Amino acid sequence: MSLVVVGSMAFDAIETPFGKSDKIIGGAATYIAWSASNFTKPIKQISVVGGDFPQEELDALTARGVQLEGVQIKKNEKSFFWSGRYHMDMNTRDTLETQLNVLENFTPVVPDSYQDCEFLMLGNLVPAVQRSVIQQMKKRPKLIVMDTMNFWMEIALDDLKDLLTMVDVLMVNDSEARELSREYSLVKAAKKILTMGPKYLIIKKGEHGALLFHENHVFFAPALPLEDVFDPTGAGDTFAGGFIGHLAKTKDISFDNMKTAIIMGSAMASFCVEKFGTQRLTELKKSEIDARLEEFVQLVNFDIDLV
Repeated sequence: MSLVVVGSMAFDAIETPFGKSDKIIGGAATYIAWSASNFTKPIKQISVVGGDFPQEELDALTARGVQLEGVQIKKNEKSFFWSGRYHMDMNTRDTLETQLNVLENFTPVVPDSYQDCEFLMLGNLVPAVQRSVIQQMKKRPKLIVMDTMNFWMEIALDDLKDLLTMVDVLMVNDSEARELSREYSLVKAAKKILTMGPKYLIIKKGEHGALLFHENHVFFAPALPLEDVFDPTGAGDTFAGGFIGHLAKTKDISFDNMKTAIIMGSAMASFCVEKFGTQRLTELKKSEIDARLEEFVQLVNFDIDLV
């Protein structure tokens, strides 16, 4: 059994209406690994960082059960950097600066020790890079999940559509689902996207929860109403980590178990937004996760008398 996670490990600088961070640790693969490590180990990471990426951060991930043999360290280059400012609704943001740095020419290499991969989580990257990881797998993983974004729909749509024929689960947000399908109704959008290749589609709706589509089945998971939301950066990746972590732990990829996995992902995302960056995830305890999951149970649990 193993879970392989592919994605960026990076620096972020974030402004929200409630605060501002200095340069902090971010990146899709970082969030996914911290989140998934609450459910399954080891996690086999594939990424690239520069010589400026702190060794103590790599050590912290290693201590958490994350294997870094697939992480390339380019000593004389800089790590990927993103800076953004969120609006008051915390759903819209402006990118202030993007420095691709080591990501610009990233060519992932899948180590032999990763070839036992049963679950493959492709974090948001160039579609051609995501595809190259799948092609390096000597045996197809039991489940391939991928995240993507509207940027690739605009500049690499053909590559993205080719990749969709190779994966089992696609994760996008609602605006991305509409852009990819050219349908406004999310139900119509889902039907169209499912004809492109994936067996399952997850549409993330931020503070409004997430939808899971499979054939003619739909499941809705709410988001937990929170008093304080400091930083939504990485919430989608943290969601993905909880989702794939639960599936890897249970080895059950049925639609019913994916419903549970979506609740796990939503619970993990609700922690992520409570502090800047990965800070909340690094200090999380199992008892807190259990309590948060119970809150989700209570949120959707109701009795009704039909008269």
